[in-house]
Order: sequence, then structure tokens, then C-alpha cells
Amino acid sequence: MSVAGITETVQYLTFKLADEIFALDVAKVREILEITNITKVPQTPDFMRGVINLRGSVVPVIDMRLKFGMSATEQTVNTCIIVVEVNMDGDTTILGALADSVQEVVEMEPESIEAAPHIGARLNTDFIKGMGKVDSRFVMILDIDKVFSSNELADLGQGSQSSDKF
Repeated sequence: MSVAGITETVQYLTFKLADEIFALDVAKVREILEITNITKVPQTPDFMRGVINLRGSVVPVIDMRLKFGMSATEQTVNTCIIVVEVNMDGDTTILGALADSVQEVVEMEPESIEAAPHIGARLNTDFIKGMGKVDSRFVMILDIDKVFSSNELADLGQGSQSSDKF
């Protein structure tokens, strides 16, 4: 059974958070950076690790593990920042997503992707586009545009603007 809205073969960048594998549409990925100096920004949510300077632009860096309720990302040689484009209310925002490691780019056919599980009305799984299978393991395909709410992105935008004043 394929997922509504996924009608063609798409390439996904897979990455690890703890022992789980997640995937993002490669069209949303701008680049992958080695871990760099992240400047902390006061009064931001716990999952926002800070900002980085990306060729003169201030880019908020989100710890995806904290965003998903896991323990904070520990820095290793494989830790990286996946720079993504997030569309929110017609605006494109550039974010850095902190991940334990990047795995590979995989192609998935629509029929190999199942719908995200619905786990009761109180748990929101709208940010999961579907569940794909790669080498007999499930991969959670994220809809990066839905991982963050409008309010969270507005807060991040204010945080990164205020960091210009330091």
C-alpha cells in the first residue's frame, strides 16, 4: 500500500539519530556540513543548539534528537549538520539539522512506502510522510516542512535575528 501524495520514485538522504534511521527528500537538502562551532543563543528552546555562520548567513541549528524527545546529540567524528530548506506559510527558511551521522542517498518507489502509523489522537505523527524499507530496516521519512510548527520557526527567526546584535 503506497502513501497518498507520494506518486513517483524519490531520492532520500538517510541519516541516523540514536539507533533509528530517518530520511529526507534530497530536494530539501542544501548541503551537509561537518560539525562546526555553534554559537548559543539565549532564551531559545532546548532543541535549538544555536546558530552557525554559513557563508555570511546566520543559520539556526536544531538538535533533531532533542526535537524528537531523545537525549542530546553527542559530538563524534560522524556528527554533522544537514542544511535544509523548510517551507512555512509560503516562506523558505534555512535550518541546520544536527544528526549523529549521514548514511546514504537511497531511491524509494512509492509502493515500497507505507503510511505513517496513527498512534491515537493525542500523538501528532503528521511530520512522518511514511515508512520506507531499506535493507530490511524501517526508515522514517520526514516531512521536514511539518517537523516544526509556525510558532517554533517564528521563535527561531527572532532568535537568529537577535543574535546579530551580539
